[in-house]
Amino acid sequence: MKPLTDQQIAEYFQRSFTAVDGLWFMKVEEKLGFDAALEIDNEVWKVLPKIQARKMKSLLNASDDIDGLYECFACRLQIEGFAFETRKDAQGFTFVVKSCPWHNQMIKSGREHLSGKIGSTICRTDYGTWAREFGNVSFDLQEQLCTGGTQCSLRFTRPAANS
Repeated sequence: MKPLTDQQIAEYFQRSFTAVDGLWFMKVEEKLGFDAALEIDNEVWKVLPKIQARKMKSLLNASDDIDGLYECFACRLQIEGFAFETRKDAQGFTFVVKSCPWHNQMIKSGREHLSGKIGSTICRTDYGTWAREFGNVSFDLQEQLCTGGTQCSLRFTRPAANS
């Protein structure tokens, strides 16, 4: 048996992860309709980011604050195949996504017309959950590729200082 490289193994699991997410959604949609599938999918994305964030924190030995979020979330986007830039300022940071593998998959599967509705729901839940896993960090989805924007703008800000 020819052994696979680490890169090949990573590609295999990446493809499996995205395929199972899409197939699961479409099968639920077939049985219960689009709105029910989106509602159930959103419930899944309230939990999965907690698992991802906690594991990434452990793997990177990251702090449990906005700086740890930056490190872990950037790693997550990178390994999932996002093309992005980051902008930091005194209040927090913004990830500017130029290419989203989830939106690209929707285009490839001929379901681009649904991408905005799915992205507007799931991205808010997913990324907001990531923010909360690192303390009282706020998240704001400012622009999205899937709703016709030129980029996705994911804004994370520090907790307000106590007065």
